[in-house]
Amino acid sequence: MEFTFNMPVKVFFGKGCIDKNSSVLAGIGKKALIVTGKSSADKNGSLKQITGALSTEGIKYERFNRVEANPSVETVREAAQIARDVKADFIIGIGGGSPLDAAKAIAILASNDLDDDGLFSGVYKKKPLPLIAVPTTAGTGSEVTPYSILTFRKISNKKSIASPEIFPAAAFLDASFTETLPVDTTINTAVDALSHTVEGYLSAKATDVIAPIAIESMRLLGTSLKKLTDKTAPSFSERENLLYASMLAGMVIAHTGTTAVHAMGYPLTYHRDIDHGRANGLLMYGYLRFLEPASAKVKDVIYAMGLKDVDEFGSLMEALLGKKEEITDEEIENFTDTAMTSKNIANTSPSPTRDEVKKIFQLSFGK
Repeated sequence: MEFTFNMPVKVFFGKGCIDKNSSVLAGIGKKALIVTGKSSADKNGSLKQITGALSTEGIKYERFNRVEANPSVETVREAAQIARDVKADFIIGIGGGSPLDAAKAIAILASNDLDDDGLFSGVYKKKPLPLIAVPTTAGTGSEVTPYSILTFRKISNKKSIASPEIFPAAAFLDASFTETLPVDTTINTAVDALSHTVEGYLSAKATDVIAPIAIESMRLLGTSLKKLTDKTAPSFSERENLLYASMLAGMVIAHTGTTAVHAMGYPLTYHRDIDHGRANGLLMYGYLRFLEPASAKVKDVIYAMGLKDVDEFGSLMEALLGKKEEITDEEIENFTDTAMTSKNIANTSPSPTRDEVKKIFQLSFGK
């Protein structure tokens, strides 16, 4: 047996965890740039709790609230310039995967003058600013990963930054911040978390040490997703389970990365504006069907989720996601070409050929 395991993020989990642990912020810096979307952090109470904690600790702050869904390189550059102008010495990301991923890139660019190649290189002369993560969805697990996914218009797709330098210093996970989420968003983000833990468990980089973490995440998500098929809002305890399972899934992909599902999902999000988690969910059944003959571990996924076979997995995704988008044959050809350029393909075990990726798209969209 041989593996490495590194999880440098200090996680605080539970209702009111920001107020109870505000002193942690005082050890990070003296002025923060708070990075959020337009208004969700105001509505769910997370911004109020963070600013209250900062005031308690005598820490000054400014806010950047223009992070869009699937944040662009241009947006993070704009925010990084603001961080420099106001002399912020740490960054606080509040929100779903988009604000958290943006905050990581902002932390890099606030310390380093980089062109696009340098930004995506993962190697930096100066350490990025310290980062605090406050997730308000239960999906990306970005609070415990060294990744930032950005929309990169130069390649008409999304592209990832991977660097141990952008692990957050601390993360505050309070499920009460997810209570304002619509049911569809709760489903899409939970499916995103499922794609992380499933892909990580089946990844070519999977190790024995992440297996029990992945299995537990799949078990929790399997239970929660079955309940969500009735499209009613989950209870607070169920939201806590989702947030916990999402964090575990993030810990998994922090060590394994993602696979063909993400490679294929990115063009669906970029070109068709399909929610990232939904895109992954639409592809996972076809992905598992592709892997099943070659990987005995697919059965582990199915059993961990409390299902009987891959077809039942497909039925669960259909019940959760509803009617699929229509994708043309030409789009499938183009999306296949785009997916094949992603490093995530090589992380798939076995690694699919172009024809196999195309067949997954076709199966996923009824072609």
